[in-house]
Amino acid sequence: MEKKLRFLIPDGYSPKSRDEFIAVNMTLAGQLYADLLVRRMPDAEYDIWYSSDPGAVPPTDAELETYAGVIWPGCNLTIYHDDPRVRAHLNLVERAYEAGIPQFGSCWAIQLATTVAGGKTEAHPKGREMGLANNIRLTEAATNHPMMAGKRPVFSHFVSHDDYVVQVSDCVEVLACNYWCPVQAAAVSYKKGIFWATQYHPEYNLLEMARLIRARAKKLIEQGWFQDEADMSAYASNLETVYYTPETKNIRWQLKIDEDIINDDMRECEFVNWLKYAVLGE
Repeated sequence: MEKKLRFLIPDGYSPKSRDEFIAVNMTLAGQLYADLLVRRMPDAEYDIWYSSDPGAVPPTDAELETYAGVIWPGCNLTIYHDDPRVRAHLNLVERAYEAGIPQFGSCWAIQLATTVAGGKTEAHPKGREMGLANNIRLTEAATNHPMMAGKRPVFSHFVSHDDYVVQVSDCVEVLACNYWCPVQAAAVSYKKGIFWATQYHPEYNLLEMARLIRARAKKLIEQGWFQDEADMSAYASNLETVYYTPETKNIRWQLKIDEDIINDDMRECEFVNWLKYAVLGE
């Protein structure tokens, strides 16, 4: 009988942060990737490691080597802070590189991937990039890279981040960028391993983005993204409307929601390619 592939999903959100998601019915970060994994690879198995929980213990080297890959969801930690929770993630990324275990992830993941390989992340001088990032462009390096096979040359995607990668080492190929963020997608080849990562979120859909906005309402209003609670709620409701009825032309036009946001295959392309080429070696 063929052995099922098992994946590790480290979720760095604290119990308090997870409760904020639960309060708005949002799927937790690690579970978002678990659901995507099982939808794309039905026989796959996974373990979610809630690394910021009290007493959380990282996998041993022997345990780590049983995984076919490590999948990193977003996280509200800050990579340049001296924080034991951050160090635990950096250490795990390093160990996976050394063991040759393929890694994939979004947002926080691209900062982990590039930092361990000698890069640098900083706070963005303009603050947060939020909601739908438009005009993300593939770079020349992406033309022949398997991570971006089938991707449109210019596309939109879901984002929510204050920090951004400002420097990468020679072992990093930058695969996508936009005016806000010079490294929107990257492929890292370091030591024995590879790490494909995006600053945007292939695991999100319009419904989950609407719920994230509701969870972050207070902060987003304070930062000027919305005038007030009613303004925020109207925007989130519009995202939900398009999720349930994607033929809603007026809202899609107003919010610039194209097929690359609606279509699962287009939106999840990078993750599917990682499973196909980096994990299965096709």
